[in-house]
Amino acid sequence: MKYVIIGHSERREYHNETDTIVREKTAAALEAGLIPIICVGESLEQREMELTMEHIAYQVRAAVAGLACEQIRRCVIAYEPIWAIGTGKTATSEQAQEVCLGIREVLRKHHGARLARSVSILYGGSMNAGNAAELLAMPDIDGGLIGGASLKPADFSTIIRATAQTGE
Repeated sequence: MKYVIIGHSERREYHNETDTIVREKTAAALEAGLIPIICVGESLEQREMELTMEHIAYQVRAAVAGLACEQIRRCVIAYEPIWAIGTGKTATSEQAQEVCLGIREVLRKHHGARLARSVSILYGGSMNAGNAAELLAMPDIDGGLIGGASLKPADFSTIIRATAQTGE
């Protein structure tokens, strides 16, 4: 095993995985030689109240607090809008890009432009065969954290082909 998902919305909701726990698990994963995929995202209520970036910026800062730059470079951050997971809703490519850019800006502000460019940022909110190409064409979406679509071979193949078309 090389990667480990930390802070997925279901873990946060059903197992009370707090930002502090996410930070501790991230540090432990790095110590164990794993690559943490740190999930961040907002609820529909937070989005409607225009608190998306404030909430996600806090989650990102909390997850990497106390880590050295070389440790942060080994992390992957996945934006998963909670309101889009398993609901059939998905963020538009522009909404996803805006948040992924915001994540990169948080990293840049606190750790420098070089580090911000080196961290992979994924979109994990219901990427599927129908929207993968458009999402992956966005400049700050480096890939996808695929859920249900990975269980459908034809859909998953379409997503894989979309990554090849974007040069990933």
